[in-house]
Amino acid sequence: MQFSAAQITALINGKIEGDANASVSSFGKIEEAQPDQLAFLANPKYEDYLYSTKASVIIINDSLQLRQPVTATLIRVPDPYSAFAALLGTYQEMMQQQLVGVQDPSYISKSASYGQNVFIGAFTYIGENVTIGNNTKIYPNVYLGNNVKVGDNSIIHPGVKVYHDCMIGNNVIIHAGTVIGSDGFGFAPQADGSFQKVPQIGNVVIEDNVEIGANTTIDRATIGSTIIRSGAKLDNLIQIAHNVEIGNSTVVAAQAGISGSTKVGKGVMIGGQVGIVGHINIGDGAKINAQSGVSKSIDAGKAVTGSPAHDYTSTLRSQAISRNLPELEKRIKELEAIVRQLLSEKV
Repeated sequence: MQFSAAQITALINGKIEGDANASVSSFGKIEEAQPDQLAFLANPKYEDYLYSTKASVIIINDSLQLRQPVTATLIRVPDPYSAFAALLGTYQEMMQQQLVGVQDPSYISKSASYGQNVFIGAFTYIGENVTIGNNTKIYPNVYLGNNVKVGDNSIIHPGVKVYHDCMIGNNVIIHAGTVIGSDGFGFAPQADGSFQKVPQIGNVVIEDNVEIGANTTIDRATIGSTIIRSGAKLDNLIQIAHNVEIGNSTVVAAQAGISGSTKVGKGVMIGGQVGIVGHINIGDGAKINAQSGVSKSIDAGKAVTGSPAHDYTSTLRSQAISRNLPELEKRIKELEAIVRQLLSEKV
């Protein structure tokens, strides 16, 4: 698929410098790009490659002053990274629009329904009363249980399992191997030391514009719903327990675990390998550093780190003091020696 520099410029509202007819058919990193490829420069430390790259077209910042001539056609924009991301999204959407129809073998219940321009990959199972919106792409080996609802323009990658009664909104992306709606970890201790399973009769609701990474699990609620609010982004290998709520535009990095009934506000940033106990609240805009263990609620806008998690700034001060302890010990010993000398002279 060929695109001219002029076409690309129109798509990202840029300003062109050079040959408007220069064409590209693929993308490349600026340090490796070949003729007929499009690259971008967002990080100043890669600027040297601008003058040696073989890329045909490069997206750069409006304010960048060239140190020497370049051979490529340049497209200037206020934010090259965002412009390049938008361009990749457009390209991916165009490619996905070519996927339409139902591949065999697949099982689609007679009571299920789907909209226009839908793709359903081979070996997919679609249960009773499932509804799938327009332009949604269901890749091979996906399981959609009874009464599942999937909105418009969503993408469900290979091997995803969505249990019964769960709801997925519009423009949602779910990556391979993720499980939505498995039972929450609910067991009632018995007098004899055994555990009785508590039936999990709720569901999972994933709102619009959510992206969920590969091999993430989101448990169904005991009663009610586990909810991922619109715009949230979840990385790979995350565990979301029953009745958790993740707020709008919150991001959670890989290997984090959030225990049951915890409420996470909007715009929260949770680092990798964070562990959060159940039945607490994480306020809007909070930031939790990687590998932190959170055992208490966090106020809105607060940044924490460590295990147990403490205020981020205070923890950094403590760490700085800890690093100076050997020197402090040495000075204390010197002072003790001086005191002993002074006492002996007094005697």
